[in-house]
Amino acid sequence: MQNAPESSLVGVEYEVEVGPVAHGGHCIARTGGGRVLFVRHALPGEKVVVRVTEGSEDSRFLRADAVRVLEASKDRVEAPCPYAGPGKCGGCDWQHAKPGAQRRLKGEVVAEQLQRLAGLTPEEAGWDGTVMPAEGDKVPAGEVPAWRTRVQYAVDADGHAGLRKHRSHDVQPIARCLIAAPGVSELGIEQRDWSGMESVDAIAASGSQDRQVVLTPRPGARLPLVELNRPVSVLRVAEDGGVHRVHGRPFVRERADDRTYRVGNGGFWQVHPQAADTLVRAVMQGLLPRKGDTALDLYCGAGLFAGALADRVGDKGAVLGIESGKRAVEDARHNLEHFDRVRIEQGKVEQALPRTGITEVDLIVLDPPRAGAGKQTVKHLAGLGARRIAYVACDPAALARDIAYFAEAGYRVRTLRAFDLFPMTHHVECVAILEPAEKGR
Repeated sequence: MQNAPESSLVGVEYEVEVGPVAHGGHCIARTGGGRVLFVRHALPGEKVVVRVTEGSEDSRFLRADAVRVLEASKDRVEAPCPYAGPGKCGGCDWQHAKPGAQRRLKGEVVAEQLQRLAGLTPEEAGWDGTVMPAEGDKVPAGEVPAWRTRVQYAVDADGHAGLRKHRSHDVQPIARCLIAAPGVSELGIEQRDWSGMESVDAIAASGSQDRQVVLTPRPGARLPLVELNRPVSVLRVAEDGGVHRVHGRPFVRERADDRTYRVGNGGFWQVHPQAADTLVRAVMQGLLPRKGDTALDLYCGAGLFAGALADRVGDKGAVLGIESGKRAVEDARHNLEHFDRVRIEQGKVEQALPRTGITEVDLIVLDPPRAGAGKQTVKHLAGLGARRIAYVACDPAALARDIAYFAEAGYRVRTLRAFDLFPMTHHVECVAILEPAEKGR
């Protein structure tokens, strides 16, 4: 760790009243001198003592942890996880809040981003302001839903598996992650020695009994003999970033929308066991595909939405999926090989889509990475004249920015729905349905 500059305020404490929630898992407060603080482990309306974790006299804002609660919110609970709290694991943001309060906070963040970046109220976005829990996640205050089917464990210098501390490379060793799905916990990753490894990714497919670990060794380290509490397949990440099979299947089988999907080499799949079905339902209810429609599935991954569209557009319809990852493209082609009406292209959307020569489509689904689609891609999509566009977003700021770009290009938000598919964290998943502005409501 580098020595803090002389003007550093790290370690300085302030007594503050906590203001509104902000995007990123913290709340806003101000010091007596008016300096802005981004405070973790606090809730709006509380009076707390905070300790600065990042920032100096020259910083535009400071980051801080609430280390003592002087006046608690009625929404506060004691964090169920012993590793949640100042200076500990950074995986969860809201362990100290009741489940209903967490969803309200996420709703406030979505509403604030929509207003600030897209100039929309919830009503103008066709949203009732609620963040819906996933099926099975309604647990009493003080309990934690075990939902995370994919967990990346960091490994410390002593070979102990743990999770990264907030905004740090430091590892918090743990005995158990409370939000890990049962299929991950039963592997016993935390109980064994991982010396020589940089990280261990554990995957427990929710659509099958498939279990997988992906090992990233430190340079020059040999792989350990992996003996866990359940049968697993093992993959290794090479120094060039390639993923190679050590033993077992190089993929896991997931299930969604009454279809099995192969997901290889630790590739992307929704982490919550209910997420894939929840999002497919929301997208299809918003798009209302018709027989004979032409559709795009952009950033298509293993082909989740392309498969759902193919089912619904029928033999006379057509679906094009675009995905940049080579292995994901192979998986998508395998998963949808029985659909003659589906084609999967490899490449970045902004490059591959213009190459297709497509000038018009009926429907579009896009599920971009956290940074969003961006202005140029949005402009291109708006020029294809789709009657409806479904935008699946894991980041409300990126969604709001892209909604503003769509508005400039002649599309408006018809409806928006938000889902709490990442309980205990600040993350929230949204599905926005857009249509040409001239159609109105």
